[in-house]
Amino acid sequence: MANSVASAANLASQSLPKQPRILTTTVGSYSQIDWLAASPSEQAVLDATSVVITTQTRAGIDLPTDGELYRYDINHPDTNGMIEYFISRMSGISTQVGFSDRKAFAQKKEMGFRVKPAGVVHDALGEGSLDLLEACGRSASVVEGPFKFTLTSPFMLARTLLDNHYNDFEALTLAIADVLAQQVAELPCACVQVDEANIPGSPEYAPVAAKAINKILDNVSCEKAVHFCFGNYGGQVIQKGSWLALIDFLNALHCDHLVLEMAHRPVQDLDALAEIDPRIKLGIGVIDIKVNHIETPDEVAGRIEQAARKLGENRIGWVHPDCGFWMLKRSIADRKIEALVAGRDRFLGK
Repeated sequence: MANSVASAANLASQSLPKQPRILTTTVGSYSQIDWLAASPSEQAVLDATSVVITTQTRAGIDLPTDGELYRYDINHPDTNGMIEYFISRMSGISTQVGFSDRKAFAQKKEMGFRVKPAGVVHDALGEGSLDLLEACGRSASVVEGPFKFTLTSPFMLARTLLDNHYNDFEALTLAIADVLAQQVAELPCACVQVDEANIPGSPEYAPVAAKAINKILDNVSCEKAVHFCFGNYGGQVIQKGSWLALIDFLNALHCDHLVLEMAHRPVQDLDALAEIDPRIKLGIGVIDIKVNHIETPDEVAGRIEQAARKLGENRIGWVHPDCGFWMLKRSIADRKIEALVAGRDRFLGK
């Protein structure tokens, strides 16, 4: 389809800015757009994606995301459809979940915030109708500069499934990773980001999570990022833990930079980040997406300054919101985006 293929000019523009020394980005999802929800169509999604990207670039965001609007599922408002988008398209998984499936899934105490599984694994996993190249190409067709494409971590996806085939959590997680890894090599974007909001509360699974995420990262040919937060289920934290418990895990990742929730975290969490391998640039969350308060440029600059004092200015390569904006109204999200850029500029003395 014509609107799903990026132009040669856009493909040529998919390289990261070299200045300023601290770049701004968003994490992934954008607020729901009323007119898209009222009249959804493929053309409307394309138009809305253009609006989302343009809103960010006009505000001065160096590396915008496409807003993930095409993944939103009104039947899953608490998680924005980010799980179901991938699960529902892979072969080997049934999304027809029955009474006995729900009862079996209820035994997985770590997923108590979900009433039922996202799907039931009944056969070896395959790509099915999942086509990340088409999805990324659609966004690339309406962008005039570099942008970031996101996908959900295999570990997080695996945790939401009832596995009646592999009967082994690691095997299931790596099977999901294989499906995703096959699709990321040729994505027409400047950065691919893997999103993981579950491992921060379950560091005991770090080895398998790192192994799975690295399968994807090793196939990415552009900037590689991994986003971590402590959950944004209905706008609330659902994972307990600290960054200190995850240092070995973070250092094991084959990424170029990390995208870390920090604005909604205790300040002492910054101390742990000093142990991150210097080869990995740090992305620091300076916008709290779990509150409606609009940060001032001074507040944002102060959060960057605080991180720079503890970690060193050269360690910080990115600043961003803690997570996606999908739980916030557009009027709030857009002003937070403006504050992010203004605060970064104030810190740099621009």
